Formats: sequence, structure tokens, C-alpha cells
Amino acid sequence: MQPLEILRFTYGPFAENTYVVVGLSGRRAMIVDPGIGSEPVWDVVRDRGLSVELILNTHGHLDHVACNAFFKRETGAPIAIHPADLPFLQNVSKQASMYGLSVEDSPPADLDLVEGVGLEFDGATFDVIHTPGHTPGGVCLRRGGQMLVGDTLFAGSVGRTDLPGGDWDALVASIREKLFILPDDVRCLPGHERETTIGRERRTNPIVGDAALGIAR
Repeated sequence: MQPLEILRFTYGPFAENTYVVVGLSGRRAMIVDPGIGSEPVWDVVRDRGLSVELILNTHGHLDHVACNAFFKRETGAPIAIHPADLPFLQNVSKQASMYGLSVEDSPPADLDLVEGVGLEFDGATFDVIHTPGHTPGGVCLRRGGQMLVGDTLFAGSVGRTDLPGGDWDALVASIREKLFILPDDVRCLPGHERETTIGRERRTNPIVGDAALGIAR
């Protein structure tokens, strides 16, 4: 399977990763998690001559949806999110006010991300994996050896569960039962910091890895 070109940009006070996924045609793209300060991504997209045809949110937290309105206005592309995180999407400015920030509210979602229903984009199909825990509607998007994991799993860490909607037991189950069953070489592209792999995190993650839980393999 031909891997997709995926560009990473890090912006804002939360150092959030915004991704541009370029489709198989090399002409179409999706913006994943357009966070605070990610407007310059639009310049890159235009310089590349890419047509943005989807805005995708792995979950509804402020730092992953703050520029939905900007990219929707510039591109007209539909916004996709899991329906369980719609309450977050409908309260973006309220989320921002909790941190003393001011951002534009998001337009309403156009598409539901649903586990078991593949996301078709420019000739490629992504598996939608519902991974609640960090938020009720968190999702990971996998195509072959590439997976966008949002704030579910990080290199050497996991998403917070002390924010509204967080659930520690659900997060551990999502990671152990849905992600760690995948092949070792699946690359994980997270919402913050550097990428990792399923195998590395299964073996060495100090919070949910096999060694941390006393699981011998």
C-alpha cells in the first residue's frame, strides 16, 4: 500500500500538531486538527496547489478545532468529527475563555466519524477507530501503516483524563484493546510532540505499556 504524504505543523500555546494529509492524486488534501495559530498552513496548501476537501477533528478540544472556522471559510470543506464530541465543537469560544483566550466558534459539523464506517478520501480509505477516554468522541484514523492518533496516545505518554469528559478506564481500554492489537510497525502521528509506533508504545510506554502493567510477552 502506497503511504500518503502527511505534513506536520506545530502551533499555538499548547504546541498542537496540525496535519495536512495529501491524497493519492497529489492534488487533494485534508486538514486534520486545525488548532490555535494554524492559519499559516493555508499558505502552504495554496503554494502546493492543493485543494482542501475535508477538515477533520480527531476530537473536540479547543487546541484541535480553534481554526475550523478559518479553514471552513477559506475552503468550504466539510467538517468531520465523532458525534460524541459535538458538545465540545459547539462551545469552542467557551473552552477558550477558560484559558483566557479568544477564538472564533466552529461552524457545525457536516460529517459524522463512526467506527466501522470507512472514511473515503481521494482514493484512500481510512479505518475510523473510536478511542474514548481523553474525550468521549476521540478517534484514531488508520490507513495501513499510518495512523493519526489525536490525543489518545503519545510517545511515552497518554492523553489527559482530568478534563471534562475524560475517563481513565475508557482510555486504557481504548489503547490496550483497539490500538495495541495493531501491528508493531504502525506509525502513530499524535496531536502533540513526536511520532512513535505501536510496537514501541506497547513495549515501553511507562503508563499503559506491557512492562508498566506487568505483562510478559
